[in-house]
Amino acid sequence: MPELPEVETIRRGLSDCIIKEKGGKVLTVKIYSGKSFIGEPSRIMGAEVIEIRRRGKALIFDLSNRVSVICHLRMTGQLVWVGKERFAGGHPSDNFIADLPNGQTRVIIKFQNGTLFFNDQRKFGFMKVLPTNRVEDDDFIARLAKEPWQMKPEEFYRKLQRHKNAPIKMVILDQTVVAGLGNIYADEALYYAKIKPKRKAGLVSESEAAKLLEGARVVMERSLEAGGSTIRNYVKSDGTKGDYLELFAEVFNREGQKCRRCGAEIVKVKLGGRGTHYCPECQKE
Repeated sequence: MPELPEVETIRRGLSDCIIKEKGGKVLTVKIYSGKSFIGEPSRIMGAEVIEIRRRGKALIFDLSNRVSVICHLRMTGQLVWVGKERFAGGHPSDNFIADLPNGQTRVIIKFQNGTLFFNDQRKFGFMKVLPTNRVEDDDFIARLAKEPWQMKPEEFYRKLQRHKNAPIKMVILDQTVVAGLGNIYADEALYYAKIKPKRKAGLVSESEAAKLLEGARVVMERSLEAGGSTIRNYVKSDGTKGDYLELFAEVFNREGQKCRRCGAEIVKVKLGGRGTHYCPECQKE
């Protein structure tokens, strides 16, 4: 599943392709899967995309007629733009460079200056049309907590204490606790704060919670600078790929390698069904 830095990278790339090229008027909408597109497509035809914003891992396309489209890629969703330039992001596959549409294409939105393909192998992702002034009231959006940059340490600590008996990693993956953290960045933030992923959230001190929140900000900012994680091969708007893991990852996907802080071997375990990486020496129980 794409995480916040990857979704933000997609937002920036599509903004360059659709809005800056000044041809973001919707001409046609073709739906291949009713499950993937919620609402009436006629409500967006003839309108122009004036802004693409993000809430957590969801993209929001705001149109000139005060209608918006919420898009969530979920596990296998992709957005591929074909126009003057080609840009792709989301779950990696040959669709990034293949001829489209194909068997995984669920929605096609044709603009004046290009075509946006929404592909989704497993049909878990969606596009949803609704009035712009109702976006924040949508069930999916309304459940999202603040992002790490918007949250104060004391608020974050209070939220952790509501889940005292759950492993801290599983708590920070909960989007109602803090929005945007996924598996990669949860591991990296916990390493930054020297907290073992399976420690109960109730045993995290206020100072550790502040350090963990700081770590979430730091690791995601580094990833944004790099353009996302290579493990998912996210493509940036200039055609290059994100290199977060190569440049910055301290524990994720580094099992068997030495911790750069203490020299111990990074281990990988399953926690809540998720692959979890940590240093057994410098991350405290």
